[in-house]
Amino acid sequence: MTAVTHTVREMFRGRRPLAAVGWEARAVGRAARAAWQGPGRERDLVVQSLKAAGAALIAWAVAGVWLDDPMALMAPWVALVLVQATVYSSVRQAGQQFTAICAGALVASAAQAITDDNTGALALSLPVLMLISNWSRFGGQGIYTATTAVFVLASGTAVSASAVGHRVGQAALGAVIGVAVNALVLPPIHLRDVPENLAGLAREAGDVLRSVADDLRASEWDAQTAAGWSDDAARLQRRLRALESARSWSRESLRLTSGPLRALRRAPTAAVPPEDEDQRWSRVTGHITALTRTLAVAADENRTPAPPEGPALDLYARLLRLIGDSCHAEADRMLGEDADPRPREETEETMEELHRRLQQGLQEHAGQDAARTAVLGTLLLQAENLWAEIVPTHRSQ
Repeated sequence: MTAVTHTVREMFRGRRPLAAVGWEARAVGRAARAAWQGPGRERDLVVQSLKAAGAALIAWAVAGVWLDDPMALMAPWVALVLVQATVYSSVRQAGQQFTAICAGALVASAAQAITDDNTGALALSLPVLMLISNWSRFGGQGIYTATTAVFVLASGTAVSASAVGHRVGQAALGAVIGVAVNALVLPPIHLRDVPENLAGLAREAGDVLRSVADDLRASEWDAQTAAGWSDDAARLQRRLRALESARSWSRESLRLTSGPLRALRRAPTAAVPPEDEDQRWSRVTGHITALTRTLAVAADENRTPAPPEGPALDLYARLLRLIGDSCHAEADRMLGEDADPRPREETEETMEELHRRLQQGLQEHAGQDAARTAVLGTLLLQAENLWAEIVPTHRSQ
């Protein structure tokens, strides 16, 4: 299945075609408004797209207009694809791509010298180049070995040392222009992505805990409801992987952009949270996953553990709701929207009281219903783990 087919199928899955088109149009509108209103990932995407187009135009102007080279196609093509998300990736991929292009041009030239026929040269060179393209040293640029051979042989010009040298020279020119534009024109520095993804993870963790709390207090939850909680926890894992990717981009965007290059574009003013925060919210995600798994087992009629009920369940739901509220407060803090500390203090006092009453209820039920007591004890331990990670006062004790 091609990437385009997969994207279209995902877009229309679960939606009528007209509704899917409307949803996509609204998403594009939201992205355009976000890019217009202020700095963010959407504006960064616009800047990088315009830089890539500009690099290709500059390469064409130099190679095709100024130098009047009949083989100028290679320069804008290479410049276009080398305006990458970071300066470091542009430099790395420039080396990989230039090597791949040289290999493709040389193999294609040798194949035509052997066969003296373009069709035969393609048949001889493409299988070899496709195998070479899988070499790990080429990264994602290996395919340029084969595409370069197609360009060389399909252009209709005679393959000679001079022609090969022209194409390699144009590729080098395009690589220099692409890397230079990316490094010197608003060099990309991805620092805001980390706090945004970290805050998004905290907010979604709070949403999951609130959803679980509301369903528990409704006293009408079952195995299907618990399966929905498990799906929500799985989405947290995907959000965690997005945070790991953002952290990697943040580190890479600072490579090769120190000193004078950093002065060309002021980095976002928001401080990047330390990597310890990533580890903390990774543990929170793990605790929520364990909590939803315990509830799913307790809701399964074919399993021995029985879910808690009555006042104890209501107290536990209230505790989860308050922990979820604390997750949302942490998300606001990460984005510089810290709330009044007094409600936080009142929330922590309420959580302390609920925790104390749950412990008392656990002791009272210990000799009455072993199965429900075991489940309640496990759930209480998982809530304590979440509390210790999320609530600052409890973490410091």
